[in-house]
Amino acid sequence: MKRTGMLASMEHTVLRRIQELEELLPQFKSECVSQINKIAIGIFEIFTAGNKLLIFGNGGSAADAQHFAGEFVSSFMMGLDRKSLPAIALTTDTSVLSAISNDFGYDSVFSRQIEGLGKPGDGILAISTSGTSSNCLKAVSVARYMNLRVFSLTRKGSVLSTLSDESVGVPSQNTQHIQECHIVAYHILTELVENMIVGEE
Repeated sequence: MKRTGMLASMEHTVLRRIQELEELLPQFKSECVSQINKIAIGIFEIFTAGNKLLIFGNGGSAADAQHFAGEFVSSFMMGLDRKSLPAIALTTDTSVLSAISNDFGYDSVFSRQIEGLGKPGDGILAISTSGTSSNCLKAVSVARYMNLRVFSLTRKGSVLSTLSDESVGVPSQNTQHIQECHIVAYHILTELVENMIVGEE
């Protein structure tokens, strides 16, 4: 009986979370299509000008940053023969991450890398479900001072979205669903950029 009750509770959670996402996706689609297109065009312009994209975030968003960068450097669509694209995740070098955190504080973990790696004409893409992470906001400030283009994947109405040149702001307060929409967004972004790059070639 106890096991039956546990399974029923589990099923309820699964169905509830799927239903929440089903209800969010139409709103995400209606509000974010234009922003996704604008960011795709911006990234394409950065790459075709011979510049690079620096991507970063914390926790699950750090994993998303690595995933997104990997799609550009390798390839998104199976079997597509195109040149590698210069995207760097600022979340992967443990020596750099730990040194900056130890010497300057974790708030500087991305801005310090942007200071060293970025140049005018490059772009940054910050991924933050809250849109208030202090290290992401500091990175944006440094990027703006250095004349880098600023893009973000975040939640609707966040501080990060207001500081970005273009931003996909997911209309939700639920962290897991924001993250799920971020994955949809950067998969589509990669496909759009690849299509434009291949069209140029």
